[in-house]
Amino acid sequence: MPARETDHYFRRFGYYDRLIPTPPEPDLGIVVVIPCFNEPDLIASLESLWFCERPECPVEVIVVVNSPDGCPEEIRRQNQSTLNIGAEWIAQHRDARLMFHALHFPGLPPKQAGVGLARKIGMDEALRRLDDFARTEGIIVGYDADCRCGTNYLTALEGHFRKNPQSPGCSIYFEHPLSGPLSPVVYEAAAAYELHLRYFVQALRYAGLPHAHHTLGSCMAVRARTYRDQGGMNKRKAGEDFYFLHKIIALGGFTDLTSATVYPSPRPSDRVPFGTGKAVRDILSGRQFDTYPLEAFLDLKQLVERVPEFYRRGKEGNPKPLADLPPSVRSFLANLQFDNVLSEICENTSSEITFRKRFFRWFDGFRAMKFVHHARDCLYGDGTVQVEAARLVATLDCGGSEAKNLTDLLNIYRDLDRSRGAG
Repeated sequence: MPARETDHYFRRFGYYDRLIPTPPEPDLGIVVVIPCFNEPDLIASLESLWFCERPECPVEVIVVVNSPDGCPEEIRRQNQSTLNIGAEWIAQHRDARLMFHALHFPGLPPKQAGVGLARKIGMDEALRRLDDFARTEGIIVGYDADCRCGTNYLTALEGHFRKNPQSPGCSIYFEHPLSGPLSPVVYEAAAAYELHLRYFVQALRYAGLPHAHHTLGSCMAVRARTYRDQGGMNKRKAGEDFYFLHKIIALGGFTDLTSATVYPSPRPSDRVPFGTGKAVRDILSGRQFDTYPLEAFLDLKQLVERVPEFYRRGKEGNPKPLADLPPSVRSFLANLQFDNVLSEICENTSSEITFRKRFFRWFDGFRAMKFVHHARDCLYGDGTVQVEAARLVATLDCGGSEAKNLTDLLNIYRDLDRSRGAG
């Protein structure tokens, strides 16, 4: 029987009734959810999971083949072909400890259809499957239809959450392929985009932001109970992963799993307005790929370092922003009526520790990104990814002088991310 909390979740946030009629294994522990839209190579993604080492708990994989009502005929044909080939493949790969399910949604409302809704449909069904046997400490995993993974992917997930029983979720280490059958310029473009992602997160960490994690929908996992209690996945057409994960990260205890690797596809794509596919397509079309200026993060670091002083000033009844903060910080906080925010936080905290927690629930990953955009747009302008990433490495003093090209620099950032993980 579903838990009362789960019934409440579906009454409030549910989109569909139960979709998979067959019951799960009673000890089901992991459910991998794959949104699939206009995807010609789903089978390679499924095979990557099939060849994984089996964990102790049973695993299910839910593929959500989807398209909006009225989409072009060629997309409908591709989806139907993917569904047919997928059903045949699933029929030939039966294992009670690793079950695959394919769901088809060919006419989703155009205003809502997209990767967010597809993830929500699959993750909601994963919650149902885990809740059937009160397995809400089980894991719901985000993956993509064009990803590959290392053979230890499933066992590493199981081991990570067992090792970190208080963790509500995790970000999973990833690497875009840097060579293969595609044109070399595709891999160069993917490397530039990945360097941008890693530079952004490392720069947030250097600034001292406590919730600096990668937020890729294909490289995330969350406990079913946490998914339910935080209102589930949103229905955004893009950026759904960023908004969803920052709800989870704000809870505290969020971790990084670096002992397994997801390999997102480096190919160009126009299926979403940003992400790897969009960035690669833009670079291939001749656009210069820019990133955020390091100065924005240096300013952010000054803000983070002054949090204890904010607490003291607020308790003294003097919530005005400090005059010696950088202009980017002062103007950003003024736009947010920071005096009122600080007063409200101080009124509801009794120690510097609780103030800090509450402050960073307010100044979360979304607001940090808004600040970086503000500093870039109003003061500093864009920077090129290789230059800014090299500047940060020099600031961190972690061997960047040895980087001869973008790939060398990317490998330094990969090492930085791997060294952070909790296992």
